[in-house]
Amino acid sequence: MENSKRTVTCGALSAADVGKKVILNGWVHRTRGLGGLTFVLLRDRYGITQVVIGDKADEKVKATAASLKTEYCIAVSGTVAARQEKDINKDMATGQIEVEADEIEVFTKSDPLPFAIDEVRQKDGTLVLPNEDLRLKYRYLDLRRAPMQHNIILRSKVPFATREYLTGLGFLEIETPTFIKSTPEGARDYLVPSRVHPGKFYSLPQSPQLYKQLLMVSGFDKYFQIARCYRDEDARGDRQPEFTQIDMEMSFTNREEVLSTTEGLMQHIFKKTMNYDLPATFDRLSWDDAFNLYGSDKPDLRFDMKIQDAAFMANLSDFNAFKEGASAAGMEIERHKRSGLKALVVKNVADKYSRKKIEELEALAKKYKAKGLAWMKVDSEGKFEGGISKFFAGKESEICPKLGAEKNDLLLFISDSHWQVACTAMGSVRKQLGKDLNLYNPKDLFHFAWIIDFPYFAWNEDENHWETEHHMFTLPQKKYWPTLESDPGSVKGDLYDLVLNGYELASGSMRINDPELQQRIFKIVGYSNERAQKAFGFLVQAFKFGAPPHGGIAPGLDRLVMLMCQEDSIHEVIAFPKNNVAASPMDDCPSFVDDSQLKDLHIQCTEKEEE
Repeated sequence: MENSKRTVTCGALSAADVGKKVILNGWVHRTRGLGGLTFVLLRDRYGITQVVIGDKADEKVKATAASLKTEYCIAVSGTVAARQEKDINKDMATGQIEVEADEIEVFTKSDPLPFAIDEVRQKDGTLVLPNEDLRLKYRYLDLRRAPMQHNIILRSKVPFATREYLTGLGFLEIETPTFIKSTPEGARDYLVPSRVHPGKFYSLPQSPQLYKQLLMVSGFDKYFQIARCYRDEDARGDRQPEFTQIDMEMSFTNREEVLSTTEGLMQHIFKKTMNYDLPATFDRLSWDDAFNLYGSDKPDLRFDMKIQDAAFMANLSDFNAFKEGASAAGMEIERHKRSGLKALVVKNVADKYSRKKIEELEALAKKYKAKGLAWMKVDSEGKFEGGISKFFAGKESEICPKLGAEKNDLLLFISDSHWQVACTAMGSVRKQLGKDLNLYNPKDLFHFAWIIDFPYFAWNEDENHWETEHHMFTLPQKKYWPTLESDPGSVKGDLYDLVLNGYELASGSMRINDPELQQRIFKIVGYSNERAQKAFGFLVQAFKFGAPPHGGIAPGLDRLVMLMCQEDSIHEVIAFPKNNVAASPMDDCPSFVDDSQLKDLHIQCTEKEEE
């Protein structure tokens, strides 16, 4: 073929192009022989076009077509022809036409594939995927699959929409360093040894937190960055050692402006990339209510099954387990003014839920430190049966109206002396029931909510001291400033999380800009002046030169795209992710390095994995 450069992509041709001479480039998706005809489905990232090699084709072209195998990379020259009415494929964007080939050039051949690029589905429509490590080992092949191409293309569109929206509001995109000082931020740092400063290390940023605050001190009142971040923590479906966040910070602002700006950003992203309209404003829940009603500070609100307080039931029988939760005392219970006896009413499933299924829910609750999961059912006559029903027989008229329980409902209970344990355990049960019973509202694909009014401090029982729930630069709500030292447990932070479909999508806060207030926080969490100066001295020093009030937020880009694609793992939206042990099977990363490299870096390994 004299000129093999494509003139059109494999997803662009339509009936309007009939009669045109075109050149296509792509991969052989599938071939099929039918009498004297050979059909080749040619694929690129834009779509698939059917190529036909007929009886009138040149013998050389026929021979080349007969030799083609899946994933050969080829060029095809030919003429666009209309398919006969009976042959039109309405499931293909190019289904009205085909290209009658007059020349074929094979760029490169393909070895036999380790797995099928074409989709393989079970009878119920479920996509059959290869083992994940196999997919990651041959990631360049996995990325050829249509679902992965869709995900990566959407991921490309999201940062573009982000830049478009934020720059339109006057935000500046500013890069911050990748090699930084190691500071305590919760997870372990990834460290980079310095060759020119023996014994010293750079740290890869867990977030640009300190630097974006310094940019506010510098007078750049609206900053954002598509920021690469690194945390040395155990991997899971929605975590990676390296990840990306949409990092934002604003000066002379308040919580309302940060929240409304973020809502506007999400609305723009979804409309621009998916043509999906989000609500004008998002739901808001206090941290206390989120736990009390849904058992989580990242509740899935696509279904409306709320956890209820069942303390009233403790006085209706001599069931001792309920008395413990209802009469629980202590700082945690008093702070929230709620009991540790929780109920969940599962509507119209009593006849479907066997004892075995309930025991599976109990095992889940126990993973979250619950002592057990009590239960009973409301039968067809409105009477209690099964489980703990013998303790509450005859009390149906007192219990059912208060809990909203009706015939054929399943009632679940958790009782614990710790309010948060009872809430969290029941929240895990609620989440599992939502999945098992498919309780999600089909019209509510993306349910955003703000969680606000978080506790500022948490008591570390193991180390016997207070810690910050978020980070030490979060601004405490002003009404608590007089009692920071005397009553840390009651302090609420001026911080907020954005939740989407049961995932924490973003976390942010207003920041401390007063050096004296910052020193008070350091002291409460046990940071000496020397330790604080060593870790954060450069930031505190900057605050002494007129730091403006400021605040920000950082939505996780990987997690956002994962949820937009309705995937369960961020592996599905990252081009080259690590597996669940933070390794890459494709390029054997991490790997050993030569001793000479270690010597240059003044490092000696005392222990190595077996090669």
